Amino acid sequence: MAWMTYISNWFEQDDWYEGLQRANMSQVRQVGLLAAGCQPWNRDVCAASGDRFAYCATLAIYVYKLDHRYNEFKLHAIMSEHKKTITAISWCPHNPDLFASGSTDNLVIIWDVAEQKVIAKLDNTKGMPASLSWCWNADDAVAFASHRGPLFIWTISGPDSGVTVHREAHSFLSDICTFRWHAQKRGKVVFGHLDGSLSIFQPGSKSQKHVLRPESLEGTDEEDPVTALEWDPLSTDYLLVANLHYGIRLVDSESLYCITTFNFPSAAASVQCLAWVPSAPGMFVTGDSQVGVLRVWNVSRTTPIDNFKLKKTGFHCLHVLNSPPRKKFSIQSPARNHHTSSTSEALPPPALTQNQAFSLPPGHAVCCFLDGGVGLYDMGAKKWDFLRDLGHVETIFDCKFKPDDPNLLATASFDGTIKVWDINTLTAVYTSPGNEGVIYSLSWAPGDLNCIAGATSRNGAFIWDVKKGKMVQRFNEHGKNGIFCIAWSHKDSKRIATCSGDGFCIIRTIDGKVLHKYKHPAAVFGCDWSQNNKDMIATGCEDKSVRVYYVATSSDQPLKVFSGHTAKVFHVRWSPLREGILCSGSDDGSVRIWDYTQDACINILSGHTAPVRGLMWNTEIPYLLISGSWDYTIKVWDTREGTCLDTVYDHGADVYGLTCHPSRPFTMASCSRDSTVRLWSLTPLITPLQINILADRSWEEIIGNTDYAIEQGTPPLLCGKASRDIKQEVEKLTGNPQMKKLRWFSECLSPPGGSDNLWNLVAVIKGQDDSLLPQNYCKGIMHLKHLIKFRTSEAQELTTVKMCKFGGGIGMPTKEERLKEAAEIHLRLGQIQRYCELMVELGEWDKALSVAPGVSVKYWKKLMQRRADQLIQEDKDDVIPYCIAIGEVKKLVNFFMSRGQLKEALLVAQAACEGNMQTFHVSAPKGSSYSDDIYNEDFNELLHKVSTELAEWHFQDGRAVLAACCHLAVDNIELAMASLIRGNELELAVSVGTVLGESAAPATHYALELLARKCMMISTWNLAADLLLMTPDNELQLVKLCAFYPGCTEEINDLHEKCKLPTVEECMQLAETAHADGNIFETIKYYLLSQEPEKALPVGIDFIKEYIKSSDWTLDTIYPVLDLLSYIRTEKLVLHTCTEARNELLILCGYIGALLAIRRQYQSIVPALYEYTSQLLKRREVSVPLKIERLSEELDAWRACTQSVSRSSEESPYTPPSDSQRMVYAALLKRLKEEPIKGIIGPDYVTGSNLPSHSDVHISCLTGLKIQGPVFFLEDGKSAISLNDALMWAKQYLAEELNKRLLP
Repeated sequence: MAWMTYISNWFEQDDWYEGLQRANMSQVRQVGLLAAGCQPWNRDVCAASGDRFAYCATLAIYVYKLDHRYNEFKLHAIMSEHKKTITAISWCPHNPDLFASGSTDNLVIIWDVAEQKVIAKLDNTKGMPASLSWCWNADDAVAFASHRGPLFIWTISGPDSGVTVHREAHSFLSDICTFRWHAQKRGKVVFGHLDGSLSIFQPGSKSQKHVLRPESLEGTDEEDPVTALEWDPLSTDYLLVANLHYGIRLVDSESLYCITTFNFPSAAASVQCLAWVPSAPGMFVTGDSQVGVLRVWNVSRTTPIDNFKLKKTGFHCLHVLNSPPRKKFSIQSPARNHHTSSTSEALPPPALTQNQAFSLPPGHAVCCFLDGGVGLYDMGAKKWDFLRDLGHVETIFDCKFKPDDPNLLATASFDGTIKVWDINTLTAVYTSPGNEGVIYSLSWAPGDLNCIAGATSRNGAFIWDVKKGKMVQRFNEHGKNGIFCIAWSHKDSKRIATCSGDGFCIIRTIDGKVLHKYKHPAAVFGCDWSQNNKDMIATGCEDKSVRVYYVATSSDQPLKVFSGHTAKVFHVRWSPLREGILCSGSDDGSVRIWDYTQDACINILSGHTAPVRGLMWNTEIPYLLISGSWDYTIKVWDTREGTCLDTVYDHGADVYGLTCHPSRPFTMASCSRDSTVRLWSLTPLITPLQINILADRSWEEIIGNTDYAIEQGTPPLLCGKASRDIKQEVEKLTGNPQMKKLRWFSECLSPPGGSDNLWNLVAVIKGQDDSLLPQNYCKGIMHLKHLIKFRTSEAQELTTVKMCKFGGGIGMPTKEERLKEAAEIHLRLGQIQRYCELMVELGEWDKALSVAPGVSVKYWKKLMQRRADQLIQEDKDDVIPYCIAIGEVKKLVNFFMSRGQLKEALLVAQAACEGNMQTFHVSAPKGSSYSDDIYNEDFNELLHKVSTELAEWHFQDGRAVLAACCHLAVDNIELAMASLIRGNELELAVSVGTVLGESAAPATHYALELLARKCMMISTWNLAADLLLMTPDNELQLVKLCAFYPGCTEEINDLHEKCKLPTVEECMQLAETAHADGNIFETIKYYLLSQEPEKALPVGIDFIKEYIKSSDWTLDTIYPVLDLLSYIRTEKLVLHTCTEARNELLILCGYIGALLAIRRQYQSIVPALYEYTSQLLKRREVSVPLKIERLSEELDAWRACTQSVSRSSEESPYTPPSDSQRMVYAALLKRLKEEPIKGIIGPDYVTGSNLPSHSDVHISCLTGLKIQGPVFFLEDGKSAISLNDALMWAKQYLAEELNKRLLP
């Protein structure tokens, strides 16, 4: 295994474990990602293979993968190697992990999706790879062609690797639009040309060039480009061709004859894309390019069989997945459907009627639309499995939060639109009308005016009224020159500034009256209104200078000119908290801080290796500045010393815009040329401050004034408006304000994505009046007592709006006359049951069910059950009414869960709990009446099962806070707290736990302990003590803290006093007394607190070694002793006299850590801990009663007995554990016992773990696998493990040196 080598390398140095002390950890956490849309310019930009599909934005390729557990597609990886527009992608037909892509800079790349890396690159191809495709006839060859040809074939590996030219496919008379290899006939290939003709080549036959032009073009030189080409999968010669104007034809490539021309309902319909449906012979689908209509065709009919209007905008490309994604569920498998009739004759399964056989192919179509929307449509069920409605398809130049709503973010893009996003759901709420050319900059109107000003490259500036959805004003003073920046004054809402390539910065009123035209010697790129003085504005110019103007005077000369940059200045930003301070970013790669009052540059921040674009001051911490650059990074600066606190590498291209909202000051949004918007949490930068709030420290340690906060060495203090407002509100409160204070600060500091929702649920549980809940409460996860109420009123609203939304299918099914006649006769003879059975056979279930009660209610119910079972097997939504009518709640809930529709399942389960579902007690014998309680209990259990599954779904998607909301919604406080702790949302867990009180206490105390350890890592010892003093039974935790504290004797005694522990000298005496009395635990405890803590080592280790020798030892007896010993101070542990004891301690810690990891189900780190312990046993001279053979036996037994639970069906075949393995594992479990706190079992999963990063792919040195989500670097700066594993390792591995820096 890969990690074996990594781990063994760790042991080469004797003191490897101390290395972790200097491990470093990214401070800025990615918490959200808005993926780009699909580009509308090139043809083959979506592709699919097995359970993955991919589409291209302009510069990046997004790969989605089916999560089998929840049956949904999730973003799996973003590939961004191309620096210029991607022209085509093609998935390898022989290997589902590989695909090829080409781009306009003459580059072809082969990707490995599983490893997320480039396998091969072909640079400077002769001509641009305008279209490309894997060769079906060779294992690893990719063919590509530029517009005029020839066709190049690149063999990637093997003896013949290199590029060759196809023998015949060259010297074309018309440009190539697209080409397709034949999947069965080796080497056969067809080209579609701009003039509407085809060229067909196959080995051993005469090549046919420029044949089969549409009839209407014969003899003219008009063009009618071929927009799509697909070989018929069932024939060697048939081919579907679409021309832009002429439409679709089925042609025979051998006889060069047009077999069928397909007719469209109207002349306006034109087709850009088509695809065969592999699961239905003879069927194909097309997408209209004017409106989003998907048409289903069969080659035997010239008109479409069916059409679905999926979207208002036209299709761009279409791809049908080869096999619909297989559903593999662990939840339940419906019983086999026995087609036996209750009139005792067995009937054959119902045959499909003719039109059913025609109508709906079971298949999934990847649909890409002209507005960048991307979706996966399930044609059989007629529903979207996945839809990203809109997305920018090009560079996003600017992003800004709405002044009066921190949940709305506007973005401006090269693609000519501004879009407004809801950052909680990451969906687009509004998009600007029309295409404005390139939009460089945007600025919201102040307050609640609901308008956005935008600046474009050629079309001047505009004001868009978001609610009305139209442009209400245009400004053309700069003519056709590009406007690089627009700024709406927030102190005087009538003024708007723009600056342009024409060298002017123009100030005007919103109705267009020009107030000033400030002329610069060269182009002006940035301008910013001062936040403290409404008449001051600064500009950044190409002449390398920053200027400040005073708008209140009539002079057009600047008040100040700052020079110092060595290249053009782009953006400028005034500090919101420090009067007269502004920063500027330049193409020289530096950021400079200027002090207007001193006329001076007071700091230069250098570190970026390319021009600086995005700039943002934090609105609470006066010295915090963030910059984004063309070097793809975001840097966080402490402007006091000019140090860089953190660098973020996650974007895949230039970073242009950075923004945050004053009321959520530590959530930042960034936008980039990679066409994504990302959300970041900056709270890790202010950890001690956040903990001061939890520990209820005085206001002086939380909120400060700017002058004090910017002195060097001052810990972070909040100085902005948001924190001052909270303080004012708290001071108005009577009684105990701590609850409200925790909530308000938590909402201010937490990133979006559930914290508001969580606090609303906490309020409901604490009995707050429903009328106080905010408007948007019903949009999130509601408490179950509200769920039905809100949904009912929502349903009533919908009913009044519109009854009918969807049209019916086409045509009635034809009747099989004979059977129909027979049925009618049976009916007239009163043989209702026979009639029903025949109707069922004809597939006319509704007729059968409507007369079935005439036989008996019991028969009707049986028939309903058969229908429900059949629909469940067909996976049809129509099953829902049947299940509800007969009270089959469990069946319906399981049906929804098996499809991953957890929210639907929750609704039904809750309705059942409230007694809204009719349950037929058919099976109950007469006379015995079931009490309703039993049913309710049943439903309650079901409800909890569903909400747990829903929570797990959120949790696995890196949304621990929403997982906690799901648990709180059914009053499960323990599991809600556990979700927060496992998601490393410790501060939130403590805040919520404190407010919830008694019921959350055990988890709150555990979270406080973990936070105290975090404080120990950042050396805030007093703070750690404060947190521990908030927990009951805290003596032991305080002992560990004091034992680990590295101060001088006097400082140690002060800490002892604070923790109510005896002085260092007294501890020595107490230890000796306890030792004499034979009290092992007290001896160790007091030795650790004395001047000679190393005396505790032999006492403790001898006790453990003795104890392990007995056969019935348990983890809970040894763990407390070992845990204490692991807090011995490092400098004592590395003493020469302690070498043997230290090695034994490390070995025991590793082994006990492994057992704890098994108990807590931290699957990913168990093998590493076992391996680590064995390695130490091999390399160190020790006398521990542990045998390497025994360790590997236990590890194998653990693997064998747990693999059946966790393995996914693609992996190696399952071998059941042997009897001896079962015995070893059983013995192991007996030692382990239960975990004391409920729910913290299972791996940690921090927010953002699911988000693919663009940055270098890191391989974990614990597991040898690629790390998804946040990475944690070990101190050598090269080795990395995932943050999730680091957190689990830190909770398990007891030797504290290893943990010193491991608790992030």
